[in-house]
Amino acid sequence: MPLRRQAALIAAAAARRPLKGGENPIVPAETISMLPVYRLLRRIMRYPDLVETMREIFLKALAAKGIAAPEGLRQEACARLAAEGFELTEANLREYTDLLICTAFAQAFNEQEIEDYINLARKQDRFQNLNKVVNMEGTTTRKIKKALKEFCEIPMGDLYISPSEAEGVRVALVNHFISNQLPFIGIAKHHITIRDIGELADRIIWNRRRPGKIGGKSAGMFLAYKILVPKLTQSDPEIEKFVRIPESYYINTGNFSDFIDSNELYQFHTQKYKSREELEEGCQQIAALFQNAQFSPDVVADFRELLQKVGEHPLILRSSSLLEDNFGYAFSGKYDSFFIANQGDLETRLKEFIWGLKHVHMSTYNPAPIIYRRDNNLLDFDEKMSVLVQKVVGRRFGDYFFPFAAGVAFSFGAYSWSPRIRKQDGMIRLVHGLATQAVDRVGGGYPRMVHLSHPQLRPEVEASQILKYSQKIVDVLNLKTGRLQSVPFQQLAREVTHPDLFFAVSVDQEGHMAAPMFRGQAIPPQRACLTFDNLLAKTEFCPLMRKVLRKLQEAYGRPVDVEFVWEGGLLYIVQCRSLALHKEMGVVALPQDLPPDQVLFTNDRVMYSGVAANLEYIVYVDPKAYAQLASHSEKLAIGRVVSRLNRLLQDKRFALFGPGRWGSNDITLGVRVGYGDINHTLVLGEVAFAENGSTPEVSYGTHFFNDLVEAGILSIAIFPDQKGTVFNEPFLHRAPNRLKALAPELAPYEGVVHVIHVPEVTGGCYLQVFQDDAGQKGVGCFQASSG
Repeated sequence: MPLRRQAALIAAAAARRPLKGGENPIVPAETISMLPVYRLLRRIMRYPDLVETMREIFLKALAAKGIAAPEGLRQEACARLAAEGFELTEANLREYTDLLICTAFAQAFNEQEIEDYINLARKQDRFQNLNKVVNMEGTTTRKIKKALKEFCEIPMGDLYISPSEAEGVRVALVNHFISNQLPFIGIAKHHITIRDIGELADRIIWNRRRPGKIGGKSAGMFLAYKILVPKLTQSDPEIEKFVRIPESYYINTGNFSDFIDSNELYQFHTQKYKSREELEEGCQQIAALFQNAQFSPDVVADFRELLQKVGEHPLILRSSSLLEDNFGYAFSGKYDSFFIANQGDLETRLKEFIWGLKHVHMSTYNPAPIIYRRDNNLLDFDEKMSVLVQKVVGRRFGDYFFPFAAGVAFSFGAYSWSPRIRKQDGMIRLVHGLATQAVDRVGGGYPRMVHLSHPQLRPEVEASQILKYSQKIVDVLNLKTGRLQSVPFQQLAREVTHPDLFFAVSVDQEGHMAAPMFRGQAIPPQRACLTFDNLLAKTEFCPLMRKVLRKLQEAYGRPVDVEFVWEGGLLYIVQCRSLALHKEMGVVALPQDLPPDQVLFTNDRVMYSGVAANLEYIVYVDPKAYAQLASHSEKLAIGRVVSRLNRLLQDKRFALFGPGRWGSNDITLGVRVGYGDINHTLVLGEVAFAENGSTPEVSYGTHFFNDLVEAGILSIAIFPDQKGTVFNEPFLHRAPNRLKALAPELAPYEGVVHVIHVPEVTGGCYLQVFQDDAGQKGVGCFQASSG
């Protein structure tokens, strides 16, 4: 019906007398305001294909308010047509009913409500189109993005597509752009909205020839933020105020596939099926091939545009493979991330950026992730790499760039040193500077371990112990060299005047460690120690972190592991995944009244309960002999010996003991090994003699520790010189060394590495290891096979 005719009919209806018989009209003529009705008609006629849909929505809204129902409107239309002298035809009745709906709706709702209902009709229309496109077999990313953009361009308003309808489209969009892992999708569909994916799609660098996803690490971070700061439901005001994610962009897996195709690197598709030795030998060849390979010109143009957008700000290129951060398979530290300074002219920055991307992509074919996949029956999965590009969170101080604090937090803190600690409140590994000092096993210091049930509680009391178990090295990005740099904290404190140092340090005051009383107080660097006491006691950091971890765990339905940055009073979520936990065993009963000659060791610092039974072999790297090795190369060689034994004994049950810290980046503190070098052992013991000072670190939460948990390896710390501890070192030295018999080429290392066949020297007994977290007691003893 033309707009003029509709307006004329309404005007006529308004001018005529009331209905006879005392009827109560739905739209009393004397109360009709013509201008809102006219404006409504003009609005809906902008979308002629949706007019009928809009009227249906208007009618439902009127019925919901108790103003009108379909039958009542039809009856009134009949009465008014008769009263006004119109012929009672079906066409006239339909038109008059439509006019009554619009008139009543215009009178009952305000301007914003009317706009929301009109937009709801538009959203339903574009939603149906999106639903069709995203579920169409063989549909392209370009078509999905177009349909998604058309939907998201309509103002959100306060009226939404019904959840039951939206859920299916959410699932399809998550599957296309983000992840096809069912456990992830099962959570994401309740928290990531269609509009969230629309915003995400605008930050994805997608390939014109190959479809792709943003991978696990990106998916976990994005989901965590949407759980914490939801779009369609009420968020916690404190979380909304303080929680952020870094400015992020996503180079999806399609670009990686296109890179392999365009450079004809098809041989890499079978790389994962090669032996460990072949993988290691091929690393240099892969690097050379990637060095010479080129991204397609249109992809390089996308990279250039991205760098123009972010400007000269430091970036981190983070691996985000399809399998990474998956439920049950974290891939902790298996793939590479790459910091770039991103300084200088555009072409210089572009060259650095492209090499960083290649470096991350190359790590897909490294031995460590392939061995990890092999151990977890994931080898046949078509793994692909995406890259998460993030602006590094932090501030510039001269040539250095770093955040105030960073670390990793756990919604369940399995490690505790006091019965007062509530593990379910969570735990944090906290460092000054970049988080690499918190997630990697590094030498020269310790992160601050914070139990959120009692943030101020720590196992050390005396100032000397607090200093010993504090962070000594700070990781920063050197913008001049473009490399990560580890700087001694006291040197950094002399070179940099950090405005928030008040929150990070305590000062040794004649044997008493005390945090500064007020900001601006002079802090002598030579007596300063990183404790974070003021951050924990005088800011919202701990309450906020408890709230964040609790909310994420509730959404995930299991404990979570969150990497974060704290900068400028804001909490940035960098990574989120399900937390790898040992299977709870309850109280482990330790053998009692053991004869001294049956005890190999006792320990009283237990990370988690566990039993490793019937261990046939012991591999012992003598900490004292290791410490006496003169050269760096000799110490590196011990790592290769351990790796070789790990393969030789892979079908045996064995325990591995050596100087703590296993896997440390500082080779003076422990044997440098990775996951693939120790993945077949059942026990990993860290032995710390007082004289060599290699105190085992509490490694809970590091990438290395996560590997041990996922592989079911029992981690043990032994302090032989501690009062009450038993460590049967003579047994380890007297027992025949089977190293040469296992591998004649390793004979030169017999002075450092001992391989003991336990039944041979114990009359047929095996090593049995028991660890009881509840009682904080453990023992390794020789007993007959437990069957």
